[in-house]
Amino acid sequence: MKRNGMAMFCGLVLSGLLVAARGYSQSNDDLKKDIQALKEGQQAIQKDLQEIKKLIAARPAGGGAPTEQAMNAIISVDGEPFRGDKNAKLTLVEFSEFQCPFCGRHVRDTYPQLETDYIKTGKVKYVFRDLPLESIHKNAFKAAEAAHCAGEQGKFWEMHDRLFANQNSLEPAMLTSHAQAIGVDAKKFQACLDSGKYAADIRKDIAEANKYGITGTPTTVIGLTQTDGKIKVLKVIRGAQNIAAFKEALDSLANEKPAAAEKKAAR
Repeated sequence: MKRNGMAMFCGLVLSGLLVAARGYSQSNDDLKKDIQALKEGQQAIQKDLQEIKKLIAARPAGGGAPTEQAMNAIISVDGEPFRGDKNAKLTLVEFSEFQCPFCGRHVRDTYPQLETDYIKTGKVKYVFRDLPLESIHKNAFKAAEAAHCAGEQGKFWEMHDRLFANQNSLEPAMLTSHAQAIGVDAKKFQACLDSGKYAADIRKDIAEANKYGITGTPTTVIGLTQTDGKIKVLKVIRGAQNIAAFKEALDSLANEKPAAAEKKAAR
């Protein structure tokens, strides 16, 4: 009995030690995961700070506030890629580029709910216009051309999504691979890309954005849809804002009569 009791006691002690060891190991693993998450968060913050420094350095001197210059401007969206109902009361125009990390954040974190709540429901027409910041993002301009070349084959939005999902591999040599991944004819795509046929249109987008003081990405303007392929800007949202900022702006404008909305924006 003594031997059996001692064996049972030793077994219990051993079991306790094993449980404690597993608990320590699990706690240690959790601690490692927390440290790794903190490191990744710190790296993300440092990356954002570097990007902000680049944007400040690249901003032209003497430019007025984008909100002031763009308000009540008449902006053309004729022929630009869009999603949603072309006759929606409101048009949302996003000036963006494929290499910008803040634009990527907007696409990942905010756009999906915009699409669900406003674009697919027919409340908003969503338009994409190019604003590649060449001075800090060397691959952005050619990536913009790639999206339009894919658009020739009816794949603009597929390429748009693909490029934003692969922002770290936008070198010109990689663009044809991205095109092939979405089912685009590679030979036709490469011929289009090599020709530079969309470069002038992209330059036009850049010039119009700069005309209204829009020099950073993403910048979103919201206005009333007009029948001549233009919009009258009533609201400007700068940067990668959360869905609440867009919801407040869109719901406010959607619930007002056009004349009242224009009068309010003019104040």
